Amino acid sequence: MTKILVVSDIHANLAALEAVLIDAGEVDEIWCLGDVVGYGPDPNACVERIRDLPGLTCLTGNHDVAAMGEMPLAAFNSDAKRSLLWQKEQLSEENMDFLRSRPRDLTVRGEASLVHGSPRDPIWEYVLNTLVARMNLTYFETPWCFVGHSHFQAVFQYLEADDEFTIEVPRPGMVYAMKDRAIFNPGSVGQPRDRDPRAAYALYHPEMKQWEPRRVEYDIRAVQERILAAGLPPRHAERLAGGW
Repeated sequence: MTKILVVSDIHANLAALEAVLIDAGEVDEIWCLGDVVGYGPDPNACVERIRDLPGLTCLTGNHDVAAMGEMPLAAFNSDAKRSLLWQKEQLSEENMDFLRSRPRDLTVRGEASLVHGSPRDPIWEYVLNTLVARMNLTYFETPWCFVGHSHFQAVFQYLEADDEFTIEVPRPGMVYAMKDRAIFNPGSVGQPRDRDPRAAYALYHPEMKQWEPRRVEYDIRAVQERILAAGLPPRHAERLAGGW
């Protein structure tokens, strides 16, 4: 049976990415929903690790676009802007070329549509509530859509019989039966914001129609030290320990 690793929002956190790759084990494909860079201390290493993975589909996120200089930094808060300027200086031209070559629009893989933000606005819109989920339902044609961007591991489940959406947060390791139409978020590898500091990702089993959210611990303190040593905003180090 096919086993697909779904990741998003790595945000230049190599230690978290490596922990996820080890924890996921052998997979057939890897789908990355964008934001490989931003916030963290290892933008080049993360791009290089991702781009060399077999069976890769990798989209562009808003931080990737900004680090390439193709989005106004005024759209970001002061700390994020400071980090993005540093990321832009650090990224090699080869890694910039990789990011530039990534798709920015909704990408279909089998029964799943892939975007960074939302089907309606693939780069920037957050899917954080059932209203926004409903507004996006007509913007993808597949049964399921996988999104990142919010750094929150969740399922926005459409119940066709009742014509309503629910927000479900399956426990890490729980196998979720994929039914009706739904929007799935694997959470953030490198900067979770759901009060669980462990790196977040998901496994997708298309033949069995199963979604398995996962969490894995990594050396947060070491990454915090690298963020501070690079002169990046202390807030970006502090939030890793609390998952906020």
